[in-house]
Amino acid sequence: MTADDFRNLALSLPEAVESAHMGHPDFRVGGKIFATLGVPDKDWGMVKLTPQQQQQVVHEEPEMFVPVKGGWGRRGATNVRLQKAKKQPLLEALSAAWRNTAPKKLVQQFEIE
Repeated sequence: MTADDFRNLALSLPEAVESAHMGHPDFRVGGKIFATLGVPDKDWGMVKLTPQQQQQVVHEEPEMFVPVKGGWGRRGATNVRLQKAKKQPLLEALSAAWRNTAPKKLVQQFEIE
């Protein structure tokens, strides 16, 4: 998977927009970041999951998902190794991150599954 593939999947979610934060692209809904690209480098993305969601995706796809180091990782921030990423697991993780971040009314309106 490429950075553009990650970008297209993130932007396919309702009301998702691309912005930038600290010199790298990020993806937001309701003004809040749910995913980023380029951290720690161009070969990685990141999704903001809950710790429980993170544990599940890392268990299911350990070559694809890795907890972010430090406190952010303990709170669920999860790196995505783009080279190992598969479309369906990534879309599911992005959708979960979107649901975790989007305003409740928006989530109820679109009910992404």
